[in-house]
Amino acid sequence: MATYLTPALAWRRLREGNERFVNGESSHPNQDASRRSSLVENQHPFAVIFGCSDSRLAAEIIFDLGLGDAFVVRTAGQVIDDAVLGSLEYSIGVLSVPLIVVLGHDSCGAVSATKTAVETGQMPVGFIRDLVERITPSVLTSLRNNQTEVNDMVVEHVKQTSQRLVDSSRVISDAIESGRAAVIGLSYSLKEGRADLVSGIGEL
Repeated sequence: MATYLTPALAWRRLREGNERFVNGESSHPNQDASRRSSLVENQHPFAVIFGCSDSRLAAEIIFDLGLGDAFVVRTAGQVIDDAVLGSLEYSIGVLSVPLIVVLGHDSCGAVSATKTAVETGQMPVGFIRDLVERITPSVLTSLRNNQTEVNDMVVEHVKQTSQRLVDSSRVISDAIESGRAAVIGLSYSLKEGRADLVSGIGEL
């Protein structure tokens, strides 16, 4: 059964699920055999969650979701590349998902590594360097704003990542302009389990 929500209703549903998770009252919806069977032919997720790969940031768990509820894309430090943009455009353009969530979290290792690289001038080797290079603009902005804590940099990176999605993708920006979709940035507390809104682009 298709569930088409507005961006505002999609965000409300995520908020309510996260509240249940924080309070230890998760209902684990849409995780039974009948739900699994109903999704064989198609899917109608109500949100796409683009988050950090951190093992403590399992999207379906922290928002108390089940099968078919969320289209999930994850990279270390929620770093954008062409595959990420293609995945997000698929969710918006083909699946008609109304809400993109950019999900960062405190004590992020990728942001911490970038902070260290910026401060010491020592770049990591291999493909980790690519992650650091993509996060560096967010760290530099934070430092210019006298925000020197990693968690401040995480919030800045969530904001910049959200804006970069809109600037990079015509599919996403058109969906926002027409009111069909919105992009929100959330920062997650590992200790509390709460995902707080830090930015929003589009009608919510």
